[in-house]
Amino acid sequence: MIFAKQLRDTLDRLLSEYEPLLLLGEDIKDPYGGAFKITKGLSTKYPERVIATPISEAGLVGIAAGLALDGWRPIVEIMFGDFMTLTFDQVVNHLAKYERMYNEAVTCPVVIRTPMGGGRGYGPTHSQSLEKFFLGIPNFKIYALSLYISPHDIFKHILQHETPCLLVEHKLLYPQKMRLPKNGFINDNICTIEKKSDSLPIVSISPVPVEECNLTVLAYGFQAYAVEQLLQTLAIDKEIFVNLLVVSDLSNPDMDSIAASIEQTRNLLVVEESTQGATWGNEVIANLSCDANLTQGIKFCRAHSLDTVIPCSHKKEAEMLINGNKIDEIIGEIFS
Repeated sequence: MIFAKQLRDTLDRLLSEYEPLLLLGEDIKDPYGGAFKITKGLSTKYPERVIATPISEAGLVGIAAGLALDGWRPIVEIMFGDFMTLTFDQVVNHLAKYERMYNEAVTCPVVIRTPMGGGRGYGPTHSQSLEKFFLGIPNFKIYALSLYISPHDIFKHILQHETPCLLVEHKLLYPQKMRLPKNGFINDNICTIEKKSDSLPIVSISPVPVEECNLTVLAYGFQAYAVEQLLQTLAIDKEIFVNLLVVSDLSNPDMDSIAASIEQTRNLLVVEESTQGATWGNEVIANLSCDANLTQGIKFCRAHSLDTVIPCSHKKEAEMLINGNKIDEIIGEIFS
Protein backbone atom coordinates (compact mmCIF):
# COMPACT_ATOMS: atom_id res chain seq x y z
CA MET A 1 0.00 0.00 0.00
CA ILE A 2 1.33 3.45 -0.83
CA PHE A 3 1.85 5.96 1.95
CA ALA A 4 -0.91 8.35 0.80
CA LYS A 5 -3.53 5.60 0.81
CA GLN A 6 -2.47 4.30 4.20
CA LEU A 7 -2.67 7.82 5.63
CA ARG A 8 -6.11 8.33 4.11
CA ASP A 9 -7.28 4.97 5.45
CA THR A 10 -5.93 5.88 8.88
CA LEU A 11 -8.00 9.08 8.97
CA ASP A 12 -11.05 7.09 7.81
CA ARG A 13 -10.53 4.54 10.58
CA LEU A 14 -10.05 7.23 13.23
CA LEU A 15 -13.25 9.02 12.18
CA SER A 16 -15.17 5.74 12.42
CA GLU A 17 -13.76 4.86 15.84
CA TYR A 18 -13.54 8.21 17.59
CA GLU A 19 -16.60 10.45 17.64
CA PRO A 20 -14.93 13.65 18.94
CA LEU A 21 -12.56 13.64 15.93
CA LEU A 22 -12.96 16.40 13.33
CA LEU A 23 -11.01 17.17 10.16
CA LEU A 24 -10.65 20.83 9.17
CA GLY A 25 -8.83 22.41 6.26
CA GLU A 26 -8.96 24.34 3.02
CA ASP A 27 -10.43 22.42 0.06
CA ILE A 28 -10.47 19.10 1.91
CA LYS A 29 -14.09 18.29 0.98
CA ASP A 30 -15.10 16.26 -2.07
CA PRO A 31 -14.74 16.30 -4.97
CA TYR A 32 -11.30 17.91 -4.49
CA GLY A 33 -10.28 16.02 -1.35
CA GLY A 34 -7.27 18.18 -0.50
CA ALA A 35 -4.23 19.27 -2.49
CA PHE A 36 -2.67 15.80 -2.15
CA LYS A 37 -6.01 13.89 -2.04
CA ILE A 38 -5.42 12.58 1.48
CA THR A 39 -9.01 13.38 2.53
CA LYS A 40 -10.71 12.35 -0.72
CA GLY A 41 -14.00 10.58 -0.02
CA LEU A 42 -14.03 11.36 3.69
CA SER A 43 -16.42 14.33 3.55
CA THR A 44 -18.93 12.19 1.64
CA LYS A 45 -18.68 9.48 4.30
CA TYR A 46 -18.58 11.86 7.30
CA PRO A 47 -20.32 15.05 6.09
CA GLU A 48 -20.70 16.59 9.56
CA ARG A 49 -17.10 16.01 10.64
CA VAL A 50 -14.96 16.87 7.61
CA ILE A 51 -15.16 20.63 7.35
CA ALA A 52 -13.82 22.89 4.59
CA THR A 53 -12.71 26.29 5.85
CA PRO A 54 -12.02 29.73 4.40
CA ILE A 55 -8.47 30.52 3.29
CA SER A 56 -7.16 31.74 6.63
CA GLU A 57 -4.59 29.53 8.32
CA ALA A 58 -4.57 31.65 11.47
CA GLY A 59 -8.37 31.60 11.64
CA LEU A 60 -8.46 27.86 10.94
CA VAL A 61 -6.08 27.00 13.79
CA GLY A 62 -7.89 29.46 16.08
CA ILE A 63 -11.22 27.72 15.39
CA ALA A 64 -9.56 24.35 16.05
CA ALA A 65 -8.29 25.66 19.39
CA GLY A 66 -11.80 26.63 20.41
CA LEU A 67 -13.17 23.25 19.37
CA ALA A 68 -10.42 21.49 21.35
CA LEU A 69 -11.25 23.51 24.46
CA ASP A 70 -14.86 22.36 24.04
CA GLY A 71 -13.88 18.68 24.04
CA TRP A 72 -13.40 17.93 20.34
CA ARG A 73 -10.22 16.46 18.85
CA PRO A 74 -9.62 18.53 15.72
CA ILE A 75 -7.06 17.49 13.11
CA VAL A 76 -6.18 20.51 11.00
CA GLU A 77 -4.71 20.25 7.52
CA ILE A 78 -2.47 23.15 6.47
CA MET A 79 -2.30 22.73 2.69
CA PHE A 80 1.44 23.46 2.45
CA GLY A 81 3.87 23.53 5.36
CA ASP A 82 5.13 26.94 4.23
CA PHE A 83 1.80 28.38 5.40
CA MET A 84 2.56 27.30 8.96
CA THR A 85 4.17 30.74 9.31
CA LEU A 86 0.64 32.18 9.29
CA THR A 87 -0.31 30.01 12.28
CA PHE A 88 2.65 30.98 14.45
CA ASP A 89 0.76 33.33 16.77
CA GLN A 90 -2.00 30.79 17.36
CA VAL A 91 0.53 28.01 18.07
CA VAL A 92 2.91 29.94 20.32
CA ASN A 93 0.51 32.21 22.19
CA HIS A 94 -2.64 30.08 22.33
CA LEU A 95 -2.45 26.33 21.64
CA ALA A 96 0.75 25.78 23.60
CA LYS A 97 -0.21 28.04 26.53
CA TYR A 98 -3.88 27.45 27.35
CA GLU A 99 -3.29 24.42 29.58
CA ARG A 100 -0.75 26.19 31.81
CA MET A 101 -2.50 29.59 31.70
CA TYR A 102 -5.63 28.01 33.13
CA ASN A 103 -3.82 25.89 35.73
CA GLU A 104 -4.39 22.65 33.79
CA ALA A 105 -8.17 23.01 34.06
CA VAL A 106 -8.35 22.76 30.25
CA THR A 107 -6.38 21.14 27.46
CA CYS A 108 -6.05 22.11 23.80
CA PRO A 109 -5.13 18.93 21.89
CA VAL A 110 -5.07 20.26 18.32
CA VAL A 111 -3.20 18.16 15.74
CA ILE A 112 -1.84 20.14 12.79
CA ARG A 113 -0.80 17.92 9.88
CA THR A 114 0.97 19.44 6.90
CA PRO A 115 3.10 18.47 3.89
CA MET A 116 6.65 19.80 4.08
CA GLY A 117 9.66 19.63 1.81
CA GLY A 118 10.66 20.07 -1.81
CA GLY A 119 11.45 17.89 -4.79
CA ARG A 120 8.37 18.78 -6.83
CA GLY A 121 9.41 22.09 -8.34
CA TYR A 122 6.82 24.08 -6.40
CA GLY A 123 9.15 26.99 -5.77
CA PRO A 124 10.30 29.12 -2.84
CA THR A 125 7.03 29.37 -0.87
CA HIS A 126 5.64 25.85 -1.34
CA SER A 127 8.72 23.65 -0.84
CA GLN A 128 10.37 24.49 2.48
CA SER A 129 11.06 22.36 5.55
CA LEU A 130 10.11 24.73 8.36
CA GLU A 131 9.60 22.31 11.23
CA LYS A 132 12.79 23.59 12.90
CA PHE A 133 11.06 26.90 13.68
CA PHE A 134 8.56 25.10 15.94
CA LEU A 135 11.15 23.23 18.01
CA GLY A 136 11.53 24.33 21.61
CA ILE A 137 8.00 25.67 22.10
CA PRO A 138 6.93 24.48 25.58
CA ASN A 139 3.91 22.14 25.54
CA PHE A 140 4.01 21.70 21.76
CA LYS A 141 5.24 18.53 20.06
CA ILE A 142 6.61 17.84 16.59
CA TYR A 143 6.25 14.44 14.94
CA ALA A 144 7.31 13.22 11.49
CA LEU A 145 5.67 10.45 9.49
CA SER A 146 7.83 7.96 7.60
CA LEU A 147 7.50 4.77 5.58
CA TYR A 148 8.68 2.62 8.50
CA ILE A 149 5.92 3.13 11.08
CA SER A 150 2.25 3.06 10.11
CA PRO A 151 0.43 6.41 10.31
CA HIS A 152 -2.17 4.71 12.51
CA ASP A 153 0.46 3.94 15.16
CA ILE A 154 1.60 7.58 15.14
CA PHE A 155 -1.95 8.93 15.45
CA LYS A 156 -2.77 6.40 18.14
CA HIS A 157 0.14 7.70 20.18
CA ILE A 158 -0.84 11.34 19.58
CA LEU A 159 -4.48 10.83 20.52
CA GLN A 160 -3.49 9.19 23.81
CA HIS A 161 -2.11 12.56 24.90
CA GLU A 162 -3.57 16.03 25.27
CA THR A 163 -0.57 17.99 23.99
CA PRO A 164 -1.05 20.05 20.79
CA CYS A 165 1.32 19.03 18.01
CA LEU A 166 2.59 19.46 14.48
CA LEU A 167 2.67 16.36 12.28
CA VAL A 168 5.10 16.64 9.34
CA GLU A 169 4.46 14.72 6.12
CA HIS A 170 7.10 15.06 3.41
CA LYS A 171 5.45 15.46 -0.01
CA LEU A 172 7.69 12.87 -1.65
CA LEU A 173 6.42 10.20 0.76
CA TYR A 174 2.89 10.24 -0.66
CA PRO A 175 3.52 8.04 -3.76
CA GLN A 176 6.00 5.68 -2.04
CA LYS A 177 5.13 2.17 -0.90
CA MET A 178 5.18 1.60 2.85
CA ARG A 179 8.30 -0.21 4.07
CA LEU A 180 7.13 -1.79 7.29
CA PRO A 181 9.50 -4.48 8.61
CA LYS A 182 8.65 -8.14 8.04
CA ASN A 183 10.21 -10.79 10.26
CA GLY A 184 12.91 -8.35 11.35
CA PHE A 185 13.92 -7.30 7.82
CA ILE A 186 13.23 -4.58 5.26
CA ASN A 187 14.32 -6.20 2.01
CA ASP A 188 17.92 -7.27 2.70
CA ASN A 189 18.43 -4.97 5.69
CA ILE A 190 18.07 -5.93 9.32
CA CYS A 191 15.38 -3.93 11.11
CA THR A 192 14.73 -3.60 14.83
CA ILE A 193 12.32 -1.37 16.74
CA GLU A 194 13.68 0.45 19.79
CA LYS A 195 10.77 1.49 21.99
CA LYS A 196 10.54 2.98 25.44
CA SER A 197 7.29 2.97 27.33
CA ASP A 198 4.88 5.74 26.32
CA SER A 199 7.07 6.99 23.47
CA LEU A 200 7.26 6.53 19.72
CA PRO A 201 9.90 4.00 18.71
CA ILE A 202 13.10 4.58 16.82
CA VAL A 203 13.45 2.23 13.85
CA SER A 204 16.96 0.83 13.37
CA ILE A 205 17.88 -0.36 9.85
CA SER A 206 21.30 -1.77 8.94
CA PRO A 207 22.84 -4.10 6.31
CA VAL A 208 24.75 -6.01 9.01
CA PRO A 209 24.20 -6.54 12.75
CA VAL A 210 24.36 -3.22 14.59
CA GLU A 211 27.50 -4.19 16.50
CA GLU A 212 29.36 -4.40 13.16
CA CYS A 213 28.31 -0.92 11.95
CA ASN A 214 30.80 1.95 11.75
CA LEU A 215 28.43 4.88 11.11
CA THR A 216 25.19 5.99 12.73
CA VAL A 217 22.88 8.04 10.51
CA LEU A 218 19.95 9.85 12.10
CA ALA A 219 17.10 10.89 9.79
CA TYR A 220 13.33 11.29 9.53
CA GLY A 221 10.65 11.55 6.85
CA PHE A 222 11.69 11.19 3.22
CA GLN A 223 15.38 11.63 4.01
CA ALA A 224 15.27 8.40 6.01
CA TYR A 225 14.09 6.63 2.85
CA ALA A 226 16.85 8.30 0.83
CA VAL A 227 19.46 6.95 3.27
CA GLU A 228 17.89 3.48 3.37
CA GLN A 229 18.31 3.24 -0.42
CA LEU A 230 22.09 3.66 0.05
CA LEU A 231 22.69 1.05 2.74
CA GLN A 232 23.48 -1.97 0.57
CA THR A 233 25.60 -0.01 -1.92
CA LEU A 234 27.66 1.60 0.84
CA ALA A 235 28.23 -1.79 2.46
CA ILE A 236 29.22 -3.60 -0.74
CA ASP A 237 31.16 -0.90 -2.59
CA LYS A 238 32.77 1.04 0.26
CA GLU A 239 32.60 -1.29 3.29
CA ILE A 240 30.75 1.43 5.19
CA PHE A 241 28.14 -0.22 7.40
CA VAL A 242 25.43 2.22 8.43
CA ASN A 243 23.02 1.94 11.33
CA LEU A 244 20.14 4.13 10.14
CA LEU A 245 17.96 5.40 12.99
CA VAL A 246 14.57 6.66 11.81
CA VAL A 247 13.01 9.11 14.28
CA SER A 248 9.30 9.95 14.53
CA ASP A 249 9.26 12.14 17.66
CA LEU A 250 11.41 15.17 16.87
CA SER A 251 10.59 16.93 20.14
CA ASN A 252 11.69 14.08 22.35
CA PRO A 253 13.80 11.53 20.44
CA ASP A 254 15.05 8.49 22.32
CA MET A 255 18.52 9.84 23.15
CA ASP A 256 19.51 6.62 24.92
CA SER A 257 19.08 4.60 21.71
CA ILE A 258 20.98 7.23 19.72
CA ALA A 259 23.79 7.31 22.28
CA ALA A 260 24.03 3.51 22.33
CA SER A 261 24.46 3.44 18.55
CA ILE A 262 27.16 6.12 18.38
CA GLU A 263 29.04 4.51 21.25
CA GLN A 264 29.32 1.51 18.95
CA THR A 265 30.01 3.24 15.62
CA ARG A 266 31.97 6.31 16.86
CA ASN A 267 30.55 8.34 13.93
CA LEU A 268 27.26 10.24 13.64
CA LEU A 269 25.68 11.89 10.60
CA VAL A 270 22.38 13.75 11.01
CA VAL A 271 20.43 14.17 7.75
CA GLU A 272 17.61 16.68 7.32
CA GLU A 273 16.20 18.68 4.43
CA SER A 274 16.00 22.05 6.15
CA THR A 275 18.60 24.72 5.46
CA GLN A 276 21.51 25.03 7.87
CA GLY A 277 21.27 26.98 11.10
CA ALA A 278 19.26 26.33 14.27
CA THR A 279 18.25 22.88 13.03
CA TRP A 280 16.93 19.74 14.69
CA GLY A 281 20.25 18.04 14.00
CA ASN A 282 22.15 20.81 15.77
CA GLU A 283 19.93 20.32 18.81
CA VAL A 284 20.51 16.56 18.88
CA ILE A 285 24.28 16.99 18.60
CA ALA A 286 24.25 19.68 21.32
CA ASN A 287 22.37 17.34 23.67
CA LEU A 288 24.78 14.49 22.99
CA SER A 289 27.74 16.81 23.50
CA CYS A 290 26.69 17.47 27.09
CA ASP A 291 28.03 14.02 27.96
CA ALA A 292 31.79 14.43 27.72
CA ASN A 293 32.38 10.71 28.31
CA LEU A 294 30.10 9.81 25.42
CA THR A 295 31.36 12.32 22.86
CA GLN A 296 35.10 11.91 23.34
CA GLY A 297 36.59 10.72 20.07
CA ILE A 298 33.27 10.71 18.19
CA LYS A 299 32.94 12.42 14.81
CA PHE A 300 29.76 14.50 14.39
CA CYS A 301 28.61 15.51 10.89
CA ARG A 302 25.50 17.13 9.39
CA ALA A 303 23.84 16.92 5.98
CA HIS A 304 21.30 19.57 5.02
CA SER A 305 20.16 21.68 2.09
CA LEU A 306 22.09 24.73 0.92
CA ASP A 307 21.47 27.95 2.80
CA THR A 308 19.45 29.71 0.10
CA VAL A 309 15.93 30.16 -1.25
CA ILE A 310 14.49 27.11 -3.03
CA PRO A 311 14.35 27.70 -6.82
CA CYS A 312 11.41 26.79 -9.08
CA SER A 313 13.68 25.15 -11.67
CA HIS A 314 13.80 21.37 -11.13
CA LYS A 315 17.50 21.34 -11.99
CA LYS A 316 18.41 24.17 -9.62
CA GLU A 317 16.14 22.77 -6.91
CA ALA A 318 18.01 19.45 -7.13
CA GLU A 319 21.30 21.30 -6.76
CA MET A 320 20.03 23.10 -3.67
CA LEU A 321 18.22 20.33 -1.75
CA ILE A 322 19.91 17.48 0.06
CA ASN A 323 19.41 14.16 -1.75
CA GLY A 324 20.71 10.61 -1.94
CA ASN A 325 23.70 11.43 -4.13
CA LYS A 326 24.83 14.22 -1.82
CA ILE A 327 24.35 12.03 1.25
CA ASP A 328 26.47 9.34 -0.42
CA GLU A 329 29.23 11.89 -1.06
CA ILE A 330 29.15 13.21 2.52
CA ILE A 331 29.36 9.68 3.94
CA GLY A 332 32.32 8.96 1.67
CA GLU A 333 34.06 12.11 2.94
CA ILE A 334 33.60 11.01 6.57
CA PHE A 335 35.75 7.95 5.87
CA SER A 336 38.21 9.55 3.44
